[in-house]
Amino acid sequence: MDERILKYFGEELSSADRLALLRQIEGDDELRKQFIEYKNMNSLLSLSDAVNSDADQRSLKTFRSRLKTKKLQMLAVRIVGYAAIIALLVGGTWWNAEHFFSKQMSATALNTLYVPAGQRIKLTLQDGTGVWLNSRTTITYPVVFNKNERRVSVEGEAFFEVTKNPHKPFIVTSQGVDMKVLGTKFNVDSYSNENELKTSLIEGSLQIMSPDKQKSVILKPNEQVTVKGSSMNVSPIAHIEQFLWIKGIYSFTDEPLGNILKKLELYYDTKIIVEDPSISSWVYTGKFRQSDGVNEILRMIQRIHKFKIQKDEKTNEIRLSI
Repeated sequence: MDERILKYFGEELSSADRLALLRQIEGDDELRKQFIEYKNMNSLLSLSDAVNSDADQRSLKTFRSRLKTKKLQMLAVRIVGYAAIIALLVGGTWWNAEHFFSKQMSATALNTLYVPAGQRIKLTLQDGTGVWLNSRTTITYPVVFNKNERRVSVEGEAFFEVTKNPHKPFIVTSQGVDMKVLGTKFNVDSYSNENELKTSLIEGSLQIMSPDKQKSVILKPNEQVTVKGSSMNVSPIAHIEQFLWIKGIYSFTDEPLGNILKKLELYYDTKIIVEDPSISSWVYTGKFRQSDGVNEILRMIQRIHKFKIQKDEKTNEIRLSI
Protein backbone atom coordinates (compact mmCIF):
# COMPACT_ATOMS: atom_id res chain seq x y z
CA MET A 1 0.00 0.00 0.00
CA ASP A 2 1.25 3.49 -0.85
CA GLU A 3 2.58 5.04 2.37
CA ARG A 4 1.03 8.41 1.45
CA ILE A 5 -2.45 6.89 1.91
CA LEU A 6 -1.63 5.99 5.51
CA LYS A 7 -0.29 9.49 6.09
CA TYR A 8 -3.36 11.03 4.41
CA PHE A 9 -5.78 9.40 6.86
CA GLY A 10 -3.37 10.05 9.71
CA GLU A 11 -3.44 13.77 8.80
CA GLU A 12 0.34 13.73 8.35
CA LEU A 13 0.42 15.18 4.81
CA SER A 14 0.68 18.87 3.97
CA SER A 15 -2.08 20.53 1.94
CA ALA A 16 0.10 20.43 -1.18
CA ASP A 17 0.93 16.74 -0.71
CA ARG A 18 -2.73 15.85 -0.10
CA LEU A 19 -3.73 17.65 -3.28
CA ALA A 20 -0.94 15.93 -5.25
CA LEU A 21 -2.08 12.52 -3.99
CA LEU A 22 -5.73 13.18 -4.91
CA ARG A 23 -4.71 14.25 -8.41
CA GLN A 24 -2.66 11.08 -8.89
CA ILE A 25 -5.54 8.95 -7.59
CA GLU A 26 -7.74 10.44 -10.30
CA GLY A 27 -5.65 8.84 -13.06
CA ASP A 28 -4.28 5.74 -11.29
CA ASP A 29 -6.79 2.89 -10.92
CA GLU A 30 -4.60 0.84 -8.55
CA LEU A 31 -3.89 3.80 -6.29
CA ARG A 32 -7.58 4.72 -6.25
CA LYS A 33 -8.43 1.12 -5.32
CA GLN A 34 -6.00 1.20 -2.39
CA PHE A 35 -7.36 4.57 -1.26
CA ILE A 36 -10.97 3.33 -1.23
CA GLU A 37 -10.07 0.10 0.57
CA TYR A 38 -8.14 1.90 3.29
CA LYS A 39 -10.88 4.50 3.61
CA ASN A 40 -13.42 1.72 4.20
CA MET A 41 -11.11 -0.01 6.65
CA ASN A 42 -10.57 3.26 8.50
CA SER A 43 -14.33 3.65 8.86
CA LEU A 44 -14.63 0.12 10.23
CA LEU A 45 -12.04 0.93 12.86
CA SER A 46 -14.42 3.56 14.23
CA LEU A 47 -16.19 0.57 15.76
CA SER A 48 -13.52 0.58 18.44
CA ASP A 49 -15.48 3.34 20.20
CA ALA A 50 -18.15 0.74 20.91
CA VAL A 51 -15.74 -1.80 22.41
CA ASN A 52 -15.96 -1.83 26.18
CA SER A 53 -13.53 -4.41 27.56
CA ASP A 54 -9.92 -3.47 28.25
CA ALA A 55 -8.71 -6.59 26.47
CA ASP A 56 -10.60 -5.75 23.29
CA GLN A 57 -9.36 -2.17 23.40
CA ARG A 58 -5.78 -3.40 23.68
CA SER A 59 -6.30 -5.78 20.77
CA LEU A 60 -7.68 -3.05 18.53
CA LYS A 61 -4.86 -0.70 19.52
CA THR A 62 -2.32 -3.34 18.55
CA PHE A 63 -4.14 -3.92 15.25
CA ARG A 64 -4.06 -0.21 14.43
CA SER A 65 -0.30 0.01 15.00
CA ARG A 66 0.38 -3.10 12.92
CA LEU A 67 -1.56 -1.73 9.96
CA LYS A 68 1.58 0.21 9.07
CA THR A 69 3.63 -2.96 8.60
CA LYS A 70 3.91 -4.30 5.08
CA LYS A 71 3.16 -7.85 6.17
CA LEU A 72 -0.33 -7.02 7.45
CA GLN A 73 -0.99 -4.72 4.52
CA MET A 74 -0.42 -7.67 2.19
CA LEU A 75 -2.78 -9.87 4.21
CA ALA A 76 -5.54 -7.32 4.68
CA VAL A 77 -6.04 -6.07 1.14
CA ARG A 78 -9.83 -6.38 0.99
CA ILE A 79 -12.48 -4.80 3.15
CA VAL A 80 -13.92 -8.24 3.96
CA GLY A 81 -10.54 -9.14 5.39
CA TYR A 82 -10.51 -6.03 7.55
CA ALA A 83 -13.98 -6.79 8.89
CA ALA A 84 -13.03 -10.39 9.65
CA ILE A 85 -9.88 -9.36 11.52
CA ILE A 86 -11.75 -6.82 13.60
CA ALA A 87 -14.49 -9.34 14.31
CA LEU A 88 -11.93 -11.80 15.65
CA LEU A 89 -10.30 -9.15 17.80
CA VAL A 90 -13.41 -7.85 19.47
CA GLY A 91 -14.84 -11.32 20.01
CA GLY A 92 -18.02 -11.25 22.03
CA THR A 93 -18.48 -7.51 21.65
CA TRP A 94 -18.95 -7.81 17.84
CA TRP A 95 -22.73 -7.84 17.94
CA ASN A 96 -22.76 -4.68 20.03
CA ALA A 97 -20.31 -3.17 17.59
CA GLU A 98 -22.48 -4.23 14.67
CA HIS A 99 -25.42 -2.40 16.24
CA PHE A 100 -23.20 0.63 16.69
CA PHE A 101 -22.05 0.31 13.07
CA SER A 102 -25.57 0.45 11.69
CA LYS A 103 -26.35 3.66 13.60
CA GLN A 104 -23.04 5.51 13.59
CA MET A 105 -20.99 4.48 10.54
CA SER A 106 -22.67 6.92 8.16
CA ALA A 107 -22.04 9.77 10.59
CA THR A 108 -18.27 9.10 10.75
CA ALA A 109 -17.60 8.18 7.10
CA LEU A 110 -16.08 10.99 5.04
CA ASN A 111 -16.20 11.66 1.32
CA THR A 112 -13.43 13.47 -0.54
CA LEU A 113 -14.07 15.00 -3.95
CA TYR A 114 -11.47 16.60 -6.24
CA VAL A 115 -12.43 18.68 -9.29
CA PRO A 116 -9.98 18.34 -12.24
CA ALA A 117 -8.50 21.34 -14.04
CA GLY A 118 -10.88 23.09 -16.41
CA GLN A 119 -13.99 21.65 -14.74
CA ARG A 120 -16.54 22.66 -12.11
CA ILE A 121 -19.05 20.64 -10.09
CA LYS A 122 -22.32 21.33 -8.27
CA LEU A 123 -22.72 19.18 -5.16
CA THR A 124 -25.74 18.83 -2.86
CA LEU A 125 -24.88 17.80 0.69
CA GLN A 126 -27.00 15.59 2.93
CA ASP A 127 -28.77 18.60 4.52
CA GLY A 128 -29.68 20.13 1.15
CA THR A 129 -26.83 22.66 1.13
CA GLY A 130 -25.62 23.44 -2.39
CA VAL A 131 -21.87 23.66 -3.06
CA TRP A 132 -20.26 24.77 -6.32
CA LEU A 133 -16.62 23.69 -6.68
CA ASN A 134 -14.20 25.47 -9.01
CA SER A 135 -11.33 23.85 -10.93
CA ARG A 136 -8.66 22.06 -8.88
CA THR A 137 -10.71 22.24 -5.69
CA THR A 138 -10.99 19.53 -3.04
CA ILE A 139 -13.84 19.18 -0.54
CA THR A 140 -14.09 16.71 2.33
CA TYR A 141 -17.49 16.20 3.94
CA PRO A 142 -19.33 13.56 6.02
CA VAL A 143 -21.90 11.29 4.42
CA VAL A 144 -24.27 12.32 7.25
CA PHE A 145 -23.73 15.34 9.50
CA ASN A 146 -23.64 14.73 13.25
CA LYS A 147 -26.28 16.07 15.62
CA ASN A 148 -24.28 19.12 16.77
CA GLU A 149 -22.84 20.72 13.63
CA ARG A 150 -22.37 20.51 9.87
CA ARG A 151 -18.63 20.68 9.13
CA VAL A 152 -16.79 20.46 5.81
CA SER A 153 -13.26 21.35 4.68
CA VAL A 154 -12.20 22.95 1.41
CA GLU A 155 -8.97 23.52 -0.52
CA GLY A 156 -9.43 25.72 -3.58
CA GLU A 157 -12.53 27.77 -4.37
CA ALA A 158 -16.11 26.95 -3.45
CA PHE A 159 -19.44 28.78 -3.33
CA PHE A 160 -21.92 27.73 -0.63
CA GLU A 161 -25.67 28.14 -0.46
CA VAL A 162 -26.33 26.85 3.03
CA THR A 163 -29.65 25.36 4.14
CA LYS A 164 -30.83 27.16 7.27
CA ASN A 165 -30.81 25.25 10.54
CA PRO A 166 -30.48 27.46 13.66
CA HIS A 167 -29.87 24.39 15.85
CA LYS A 168 -26.99 23.00 13.80
CA PRO A 169 -24.42 25.55 12.58
CA PHE A 170 -22.63 25.03 9.27
CA ILE A 171 -18.82 25.33 9.52
CA VAL A 172 -16.36 25.49 6.64
CA THR A 173 -12.68 24.93 7.45
CA SER A 174 -9.88 26.02 5.11
CA GLN A 175 -6.21 26.72 5.82
CA GLY A 176 -6.93 26.53 9.54
CA VAL A 177 -9.68 29.17 9.29
CA ASP A 178 -13.18 28.32 10.57
CA MET A 179 -16.19 30.01 8.93
CA LYS A 180 -19.43 29.56 10.88
CA VAL A 181 -22.90 30.23 9.45
CA LEU A 182 -26.55 29.45 10.14
CA GLY A 183 -27.85 30.07 6.63
CA THR A 184 -26.16 32.12 3.95
CA LYS A 185 -24.52 32.41 0.52
CA PHE A 186 -20.77 32.96 0.43
CA ASN A 187 -17.63 32.25 -1.58
CA VAL A 188 -14.37 30.81 -0.23
CA ASP A 189 -11.14 31.24 -2.22
CA SER A 190 -8.23 29.35 -0.64
CA TYR A 191 -6.13 27.57 -3.26
CA SER A 192 -3.35 25.77 -1.41
CA ASN A 193 -0.50 27.43 -3.31
CA GLU A 194 -1.74 30.87 -2.27
CA ASN A 195 -0.68 32.47 1.00
CA GLU A 196 -4.05 33.96 1.80
CA LEU A 197 -7.72 33.09 2.13
CA LYS A 198 -10.52 35.32 0.88
CA THR A 199 -14.15 34.84 1.94
CA SER A 200 -16.92 36.91 0.36
CA LEU A 201 -20.45 37.11 1.80
CA ILE A 202 -23.36 37.48 -0.61
CA GLU A 203 -26.31 36.92 1.71
CA GLY A 204 -26.91 36.25 5.42
CA SER A 205 -24.23 36.48 8.12
CA LEU A 206 -20.88 34.80 8.55
CA GLN A 207 -18.37 34.59 11.41
CA ILE A 208 -14.72 33.96 10.50
CA MET A 209 -12.17 32.81 13.07
CA SER A 210 -8.45 33.50 12.63
CA PRO A 211 -6.15 30.44 12.37
CA ASP A 212 -4.93 30.96 15.95
CA LYS A 213 -8.57 31.27 17.16
CA GLN A 214 -7.66 34.50 18.97
CA LYS A 215 -9.92 36.83 17.01
CA SER A 216 -12.89 36.80 14.68
CA VAL A 217 -14.90 39.05 12.39
CA ILE A 218 -18.56 38.97 11.41
CA LEU A 219 -19.25 39.82 7.79
CA LYS A 220 -22.27 41.68 6.45
CA PRO A 221 -23.66 41.07 2.94
CA ASN A 222 -21.40 42.42 0.16
CA GLU A 223 -18.34 42.32 2.42
CA GLN A 224 -15.26 40.16 2.14
CA VAL A 225 -12.42 39.33 4.50
CA THR A 226 -8.84 38.54 3.49
CA VAL A 227 -6.96 36.35 5.97
CA LYS A 228 -3.18 36.22 5.76
CA GLY A 229 -1.40 34.74 8.74
CA SER A 230 -2.98 36.30 11.81
CA SER A 231 -4.20 39.44 10.00
CA MET A 232 -7.84 39.81 8.93
CA ASN A 233 -8.85 42.69 6.66
CA VAL A 234 -12.51 43.43 5.82
CA SER A 235 -13.44 45.34 2.66
CA PRO A 236 -16.43 45.77 0.29
CA ILE A 237 -16.84 43.29 -2.58
CA ALA A 238 -15.64 45.28 -5.57
CA HIS A 239 -17.07 43.19 -8.40
CA ILE A 240 -19.97 40.83 -7.70
CA GLU A 241 -19.66 39.30 -11.18
CA GLN A 242 -16.45 37.52 -10.15
CA PHE A 243 -18.70 34.82 -8.68
CA LEU A 244 -20.20 33.98 -12.08
CA TRP A 245 -17.71 31.12 -12.15
CA ILE A 246 -20.45 28.96 -10.59
CA LYS A 247 -22.23 29.34 -13.95
CA GLY A 248 -19.10 28.54 -15.92
CA ILE A 249 -18.12 32.17 -16.60
CA TYR A 250 -14.85 33.79 -15.57
CA SER A 251 -15.38 37.55 -15.22
CA PHE A 252 -12.64 40.16 -14.73
CA THR A 253 -13.16 43.89 -14.20
CA ASP A 254 -10.20 46.29 -14.39
CA GLU A 255 -7.97 43.39 -13.36
CA PRO A 256 -4.18 43.49 -13.85
CA LEU A 257 -3.22 40.90 -16.42
CA GLY A 258 -0.70 39.43 -13.99
CA ASN A 259 -3.54 38.49 -11.61
CA ILE A 260 -5.60 37.03 -14.45
CA LEU A 261 -2.67 34.87 -15.59
CA LYS A 262 -2.20 33.49 -12.05
CA LYS A 263 -5.86 32.47 -11.96
CA LEU A 264 -5.63 30.85 -15.38
CA GLU A 265 -2.64 28.85 -14.15
CA LEU A 266 -4.72 27.61 -11.22
CA TYR A 267 -7.89 26.93 -13.19
CA TYR A 268 -6.21 25.03 -16.04
CA ASP A 269 -3.17 23.51 -14.29
CA THR A 270 -0.63 25.06 -16.64
CA LYS A 271 2.46 27.26 -16.35
CA ILE A 272 2.37 30.75 -17.92
CA ILE A 273 5.75 32.45 -18.22
CA VAL A 274 5.74 36.22 -18.81
CA GLU A 275 8.98 37.19 -20.52
CA ASP A 276 8.26 40.93 -20.50
CA PRO A 277 7.22 42.22 -17.02
CA SER A 278 5.20 45.08 -18.52
CA ILE A 279 2.59 42.55 -19.67
CA SER A 280 1.60 41.81 -16.07
CA SER A 281 0.69 45.45 -15.38
CA TRP A 282 -1.79 45.76 -18.25
CA VAL A 283 -5.42 46.06 -17.09
CA TYR A 284 -8.19 43.99 -18.65
CA THR A 285 -11.99 43.73 -18.42
CA GLY A 286 -13.85 40.80 -19.96
CA LYS A 287 -15.80 37.57 -19.54
CA PHE A 288 -14.91 34.07 -20.71
CA ARG A 289 -16.60 30.70 -20.68
CA GLN A 290 -14.74 28.12 -18.63
CA SER A 291 -15.14 25.72 -21.53
CA ASP A 292 -13.16 28.08 -23.81
CA GLY A 293 -9.92 26.80 -22.32
CA VAL A 294 -6.74 28.71 -21.51
CA ASN A 295 -5.51 28.94 -25.13
CA GLU A 296 -8.70 30.55 -26.42
CA ILE A 297 -8.90 32.91 -23.44
CA LEU A 298 -5.36 34.14 -24.08
CA ARG A 299 -6.17 34.64 -27.77
CA MET A 300 -9.20 36.77 -26.83
CA ILE A 301 -7.09 38.91 -24.49
CA GLN A 302 -4.49 39.15 -27.26
CA ARG A 303 -7.01 41.02 -29.42
CA ILE A 304 -6.92 43.92 -26.93
CA HIS A 305 -3.35 43.67 -25.66
CA LYS A 306 -0.88 42.71 -28.36
CA PHE A 307 1.52 40.02 -27.20
CA LYS A 308 2.94 36.82 -28.65
CA ILE A 309 1.90 33.38 -27.42
CA GLN A 310 4.14 30.31 -27.57
CA LYS A 311 3.10 26.97 -26.11
CA ASP A 312 5.32 23.99 -25.34
CA GLU A 313 3.08 20.91 -25.45
CA LYS A 314 5.71 18.71 -23.83
CA THR A 315 6.14 20.84 -20.72
CA ASN A 316 2.62 22.34 -20.74
CA GLU A 317 4.16 25.81 -20.54
CA ILE A 318 2.90 28.97 -22.23
CA ARG A 319 5.24 31.90 -22.88
CA LEU A 320 4.04 35.46 -23.40
CA SER A 321 6.26 38.11 -24.97
CA ILE A 322 5.91 41.43 -26.78
